[in-house]
Amino acid sequence: MEKNQFTFCPDCGSKNIQTHGDGRKWSCPDCGFTLYNNVASAVGIILENAEGKILFERRAKEPRKGFLALPGGFAEPDETGEQAAFRECLEEIGVAPEQVRYLCSFPNTYEYKHVLYKTCDMFFTATLPKEFTLRPQQGEVSAFEWVRISSKQDVEQCPLAFVSARNTLLAWLGKKQEDA
Repeated sequence: MEKNQFTFCPDCGSKNIQTHGDGRKWSCPDCGFTLYNNVASAVGIILENAEGKILFERRAKEPRKGFLALPGGFAEPDETGEQAAFRECLEEIGVAPEQVRYLCSFPNTYEYKHVLYKTCDMFFTATLPKEFTLRPQQGEVSAFEWVRISSKQDVEQCPLAFVSARNTLLAWLGKKQEDA
């Protein structure tokens, strides 16, 4: 099955639904319905511990089940990137982050149930409180791993779920080297 294809109009049920371009727009000539699959906003957060290791989650579900990801997820309507990063971190690891600061953004592709979603992933850095207990969000996170990321090779060897996280970690390393 091709990605981003509909066989019926979601409004009138016509079989004449048309897919345009790269599967991001659909229209129905019978009822005039038009649907756009616009870019979604997502967030990720880099949490570094005192030993210089980054917190990763082992994904518990598709897409990319079993791969490592930074805590994060999709922004909700009427939510800023910072609010989304705070909320997603609290939901996924059970800890409220402190000093959430914007770092960078990268495009990403998120495939879910044969639909390709294009995202703009915004990444943040933050700290964790002095005392905390990690609690994985059931169904989302199967485990936590602290991984030392101190070189491009470390990033390349890390089994990351998404290319945007890879690009972000490389940008984060570059910023750390500039600040040093």
